Amino acid sequence: MDTLAGSALPPYNLMPDPKPLHGRRIVLTRPREAAIEWRLKLESLGATVIELPLIRVSKDVNPNTLAEVFEGLGGYEWIIFTSVNGVKFFFDEFHRVFDDIRAFGLMRVAVVGEATAAAIREKHLRVEVQPKKANAEELAKALIDREGMDSAKVLVITGNRNRDTLVKKLEEARAIVDCLPVYKTEEANLSADPVAGDFRAKGADAILFASPSAAQSFFDQADSLKLGARAKRPLAGSIGPSTTAAMKQLGVPVDFEAEVPDLESITAALIKALAR
Repeated sequence: MDTLAGSALPPYNLMPDPKPLHGRRIVLTRPREAAIEWRLKLESLGATVIELPLIRVSKDVNPNTLAEVFEGLGGYEWIIFTSVNGVKFFFDEFHRVFDDIRAFGLMRVAVVGEATAAAIREKHLRVEVQPKKANAEELAKALIDREGMDSAKVLVITGNRNRDTLVKKLEEARAIVDCLPVYKTEEANLSADPVAGDFRAKGADAILFASPSAAQSFFDQADSLKLGARAKRPLAGSIGPSTTAAMKQLGVPVDFEAEVPDLESITAALIKALAR
């Protein structure tokens, strides 16, 4: 008995709470198809998840540009993906046109972000360059530091709202850069959405932003999302520096930010912020 007593578990109130978000209302602003993993994670921690998809993402490819790029695909030394959406829609078109992965050629792959890297690895391709900080500036620096990029032919897979910082920095390093837009991001109109009505009436404990586009849409739809007098004002969380910068520029308060731009990190930051 003494032995058992000496190895007893700590009192219950010292044990980690398995449901640290129990009773909390958390708003997700990602497109529904991209929010599934986030919703399941938050619900597993006890949260009630409110889905307000402020943006929608869809394939948008110019067939002439696509044909030109695919015709010269073997001539590129690097292909760069900055988002999971870019990976998805590029390979949708690639597999529609080519029936052999060897048509991908000898291009090396560079990416921004672990989620994008994971999407590439699912294609059984190796990621050659992935900066520790998930942003375009760091990716350009990593490529330039690696091999200079002078006269390197690069294909950048983009969307309609991608910033041109990466392209500018590579061109300043004398790289030859082509861009292939494969998707578009648009604001979703939530004015008649019953979930938006619930948010206006009750508010939430926190709202999570995963992109500058979502922050812009939230700002643009302020009238449709204005909280009632008795609604709870949520803390606002950001996935990373570019989203934080956009939120601050728009006047949206930033109460917490993920240390690294992924689900685990923003969840940890959320729990910490709500515990204050």
